[in-house]
Amino acid sequence: MFELAHPEILLLALPVIAAALMLRRRRVDTAALRHPHLALLADTGIGLRERLCLVLPWLRLVALLLLVIALARPRDVHNLREIEGEGIDIVVALDISGSMRALDFQPDNRLAVAKSIIHDFIMGRTQDRIGLVVFASRAFTQCPLTLDRSILTGFLDEVEIGLIEDGTAIGLGLATAVNRLRHSEAVSRTVILLTDGSNNIPTLEPETAAELARTLGVRVYTVGVGKHGKVPFPDDRRLMGRRTRMVEMPLDEDLLREIARVTDGEYFRAVDAEALARIFATIDELETSRYRTTVTTWYEERMAWFVVPALLLLLLDVLFGAVWLRRIP
Repeated sequence: MFELAHPEILLLALPVIAAALMLRRRRVDTAALRHPHLALLADTGIGLRERLCLVLPWLRLVALLLLVIALARPRDVHNLREIEGEGIDIVVALDISGSMRALDFQPDNRLAVAKSIIHDFIMGRTQDRIGLVVFASRAFTQCPLTLDRSILTGFLDEVEIGLIEDGTAIGLGLATAVNRLRHSEAVSRTVILLTDGSNNIPTLEPETAAELARTLGVRVYTVGVGKHGKVPFPDDRRLMGRRTRMVEMPLDEDLLREIARVTDGEYFRAVDAEALARIFATIDELETSRYRTTVTTWYEERMAWFVVPALLLLLLDVLFGAVWLRRIP
């Protein structure tokens, strides 16, 4: 396909044409030779030199018009595309409450391992928009829906415990994630809610947030993290060295199952890092984006097609004017 990168530059052709017409009208034919018997010259006709004098101004006009077209950057556009499929909008709602510091997910705490697995999940969903919501006692959007993987993973890297006052507002976290999908036009809209506790902030009940998700057609996958029973937890009361104490952290699995059921999603329980990685791999398979894209566009500049003829015409004009059509004062 042929196009002009800057078609507005063609407007410069109008003053060029107007100036050429005005100069043509102002030309006055004055006698170059006085002769008493003009009848002797009546049948001589117009010679080649006179014809060139008439043609050359139009060649200059053509040369200028060609240069104007060249400035508009003519180019051939080549498209190689094979687009099919339906993108998915996904929001990950990540619990960053203090309990995510538990050390049962080796080689690091729950939050660090979850961030690593979410990072891999994000990098594998190249055709889907993904957003990130974090919650503790409150919830906020860490990154809105985006296709830019570098920006999203950058925001994910900045997530840490302590960004929000401690607590576990599952209802607020879910509602904030669902709200990010309110105006989405994607065929499939999904929330992945990851938490290790139970809702202890009564600002918004999780059941109400689940009903909101169901009303908007948002599917919610709930992921409960943490081993059963007591787990090692950093002991901040110790002044020397890294010490841990065994703490039992209850997980409200019944609530997470109900949220998944209401929204036509699924509930998963991860008791270690490997299990969490398998869960995200399963969600990745469940949420297929059916995309087959090969979108490539490249351009071939065709400016030379117009610049070269224009320069040749101008060169001819200069040569004829300096040699054959040179005027003697």
